[in-house]
Amino acid sequence: MSKFYIARKEDMACSYNEDGFGCVELLADSHDGSVHNYKCYLKAGSKVAPKMYADKIVLFFFGKGKGYVTDQTDAYPIEEEVSFYFPDFDKNVYEIHAIEDMEFVMAVVDMYPCDWEDFKESHLRLPYFRPLSKCVKYDQDCKGPHTTSWHVLNSKQLGHVILGVVRANGEGTIEKGHPSVHQWNYCLGDSDFDMTVDGETVHHVAGEWSFIPAGPDHSLVAQPGKEVIYVWFEQFTRKDRDFSRMQSKKGESYHGEQICCS
Repeated sequence: MSKFYIARKEDMACSYNEDGFGCVELLADSHDGSVHNYKCYLKAGSKVAPKMYADKIVLFFFGKGKGYVTDQTDAYPIEEEVSFYFPDFDKNVYEIHAIEDMEFVMAVVDMYPCDWEDFKESHLRLPYFRPLSKCVKYDQDCKGPHTTSWHVLNSKQLGHVILGVVRANGEGTIEKGHPSVHQWNYCLGDSDFDMTVDGETVHHVAGEWSFIPAGPDHSLVAQPGKEVIYVWFEQFTRKDRDFSRMQSKKGESYHGEQICCS
């Protein structure tokens, strides 16, 4: 497996259907197939009702453009900030409406038996919507002193995936490898930064997507006067429920620092 994979804008070209919606899978051959990520485009004035799954988690990361999500429970505005929506499997029909041209990522994640066992014990109430301003901020020693981080989805709230956002100017994250989780990154805003994985550096800009398999040291850092802002999305690599619980009881994180930070 490679140290990292990156999807550039030219890798995300797609055709719109007659309803103004386009979608392309991101880095389809880079993972074991338990997670599929899609870059989605919705034209202003259009709407889409995404496929629903009874047995998979679906996560939406809204990165660009105004719109709103409607379901049988409520309506949720997507305005000037990054926002997230997690539907209730196939139990609550929902639609995404674009006021402006929109770009967003849809992640579809398999649920293993251990995920369902933990879900039955405790889980986030679905459907769930959260704009970034309503998420909890945290600090971590692998980030610069002026870097802001937010938790969006914590450990075992919804299967074995965790999710957050990092933003900084002229600094960012320099992190030891976490052998127990894979990490994906969705670049937002005016992102213009360097990503280094195990000593190899590439440039990253807004709209792009990357995947760092579990293990290598990595950093996502902006140069002075430049911005780094990205959604990080992580999946626990082990299917063994007891191992996951053992890690949590020890106070260890999936990436060797603190539970649920990236």
